[in-house]
Amino acid sequence: QVELRESGGGLVQAGGSLRLSCTGSGRTFSVYHMGWFRQAPGKDRELIATNGVSTYYADSVKGRFTVSRDNAKNTLFLQMNSLKPEDTAVYSCAASTRYYGPTSQEYEYWGQGTQVTVSA
Repeated sequence: QVELRESGGGLVQAGGSLRLSCTGSGRTFSVYHMGWFRQAPGKDRELIATNGVSTYYADSVKGRFTVSRDNAKNTLFLQMNSLKPEDTAVYSCAASTRYYGPTSQEYEYWGQGTQVTVSA
């Protein structure tokens, strides 16, 4: 089992950057396939990036966001550049010991999320 905690969210102007972190406690971090999700008000949850068995980026963030991890520090990162107002959402990380495919939203463990707000 792993507990996940996101950090690094905040308010940024359009065109700016933020780096989100997702720190895990518990089981060895490297065994997990990890994902970053976001959910904007009134919209469905969206898988935006994965790291582990496969690396995936949603079209909406491709070329602007980069996912990486440091297993020694049990941390997953999401570097977000060229942010747009439409990137405003609660961002959450998730982990799974099982792999259901590059765009699956089936994950065993979830963080609480961190708010990212991009002003125009």
